[in-house]
Amino acid sequence: MRVAEIRRYPIKSMLGEVVPLAEVGERGLVGDRLWAVRDPDGKLGSGKNTRRFRRMPGLFRLQAYAADPVPIVELPDGRRFAADDPVGHRAVGEVLGRTVTLAPEEAVLHHDEGPVSLITTAALRRLTELSGGEQAGTGVDPLRFRANLLIDVPGSGYPEDGWPGRRLRIGPEVVLRPVRPLTRCVMIDMAQDRAGERNDLLKTLAENHGLTFGVLATVERPGRVAAGHMCSLT
Repeated sequence: MRVAEIRRYPIKSMLGEVVPLAEVGERGLVGDRLWAVRDPDGKLGSGKNTRRFRRMPGLFRLQAYAADPVPIVELPDGRRFAADDPVGHRAVGEVLGRTVTLAPEEAVLHHDEGPVSLITTAALRRLTELSGGEQAGTGVDPLRFRANLLIDVPGSGYPEDGWPGRRLRIGPEVVLRPVRPLTRCVMIDMAQDRAGERNDLLKTLAENHGLTFGVLATVERPGRVAAGHMCSLT
């Protein structure tokens, strides 16, 4: 097994970035989902409505990039703003059709469920077999699941289902502790970046895999993770 791809989302629920390496701390990938879009009620922008989140159509039209000292937001027309720029907040609000601000994480973590999310190429192959893949004739696009790490595993199936309770060692430094499968929502069917809108993936997972795909992991030993790092379970 090896790390095939690393994804970081500097602003929650916006499009993120593929990076060659990342620092991993107790909170997860450094800089991941550290900022979020907030409405006047304090709810976080998302693709779904919950006690904490408010569905804000249009978030996937916005791209976020990590930068120092704050992330950069790119609008559909190519304009870019620092995440703490009030002018940028108004511009983002115009795209979303509502009043919003962008704010850094405070006492409550922005993560939906936990620090690090992982999916495998084996599971993507299995979902492709069940659903027919993408319209372009390729396998189901991993970006739909907004996972931090894509782990290359041979075969087809859901090997990660057996990971909770074990340690996943990645490269020479990082050790993760897979905790539980990740329950999915309608966001995996939404159009984002190169992946078009669908209406069947969530239904397929509901019928064949209990609505779960991938696993959540906590960080047992921080360090640096890089694409190509070998992985092992203990």
